[in-house]
Amino acid sequence: MGLTSNKVLALATLVAVALFAATIWLWPRLSRRGWRAVLGRAGLLLATQLSLFAAVGLAANNYFLFYGSWADLLGQEQEMGVVVDHSAGSRNVKVVAKQKMDVPGGQHPEIGGQIQKVVISGEKSGIQSPAYVYLPPEYFRPEYAKRTFPASVVLTGYPGTAENLLKGLRYPRTAYEQAKAKKMQPMILVMLRPTVAPPRDTECVDIPGGPQTETYFAKDLPKAVSETYRVGKNPRNWGFIGNSTGGYCALKIAMHHPEQFSAGAGLSAYYKAAEDVTTGDLFKGDAKLRNRADLLWSLDHLPKEQRSSFLVTTSRQGEGNLKGTLDFIKKVKAPARVSSITLDSGGHNFGTWNREIPPALAWMGGRLSAV
Repeated sequence: MGLTSNKVLALATLVAVALFAATIWLWPRLSRRGWRAVLGRAGLLLATQLSLFAAVGLAANNYFLFYGSWADLLGQEQEMGVVVDHSAGSRNVKVVAKQKMDVPGGQHPEIGGQIQKVVISGEKSGIQSPAYVYLPPEYFRPEYAKRTFPASVVLTGYPGTAENLLKGLRYPRTAYEQAKAKKMQPMILVMLRPTVAPPRDTECVDIPGGPQTETYFAKDLPKAVSETYRVGKNPRNWGFIGNSTGGYCALKIAMHHPEQFSAGAGLSAYYKAAEDVTTGDLFKGDAKLRNRADLLWSLDHLPKEQRSSFLVTTSRQGEGNLKGTLDFIKKVKAPARVSSITLDSGGHNFGTWNREIPPALAWMGGRLSAV
């Protein structure tokens, strides 16, 4: 049984309840003096506490999807699955598996669309990363056979997994529902985590002498996807969206690479690259690189012809990025455009982002073009 299995959670909960009941029932018998009684009391208390901790931890993980598997929890790298399909259009995208959508008629791609698990290799960066690609139903219909589609890169926060975007944040299903309701145009989603050089948090920058993460997201990934799927190669064909660290990355990449991305949406984003034990030394003492990774600084130094569109989100209570978001909005100058979502309350969590993703996808769809 997998880490996120409901059976595992139910079993852990049952064990915790049983041990709690056993502690209540056996406590009078263990109230006597003596080392055996003391060990019995200590053992029951310890077992009950551990089982309760495990049940609560599993419940939290099932909701937030911090870890997708036991190997992920234990810090073990998983081997990739056997390749069952290799798209002839590009040597840099390998399709590992395909899965149906959890929607009515989802077993038929032309009705429900399809999710493909892939590995995307970067020619310039040398980085390889697993990802999921959502293809809308229209992609498989004969009348759309010669049509290209807009695409958005979608990133989780750090150290999240790409599965978070499918299960906890439900991007494919939301995109399907929004398009079906005519609130957005059909759009391809390329979903992955920003941690392309695990376990290091590279903050989507090109680290001197280290992982070239910005190059991977800004250059390699769009090129590989456009060569494999029917996605255009112009800026108007590409957007970038993410939450938390992924939101910072989305804004940063769209800001610094308008030649590739015309829109960037940061959900609960921060506006300056983190520098801590998870990142290591990102800039090697280079002040120019550090300033460039500060989005508020960058807005003051962007070329005047910058035409990118940005979406930022925050809440009046519960988020720590309210001031930074307001500063970001003030600094965006025409012809660049900025939009925002400000909730009355909402923390830095999946519940908040699930309230922002539907309008954010509709916004993104309105900024991109299929041709």
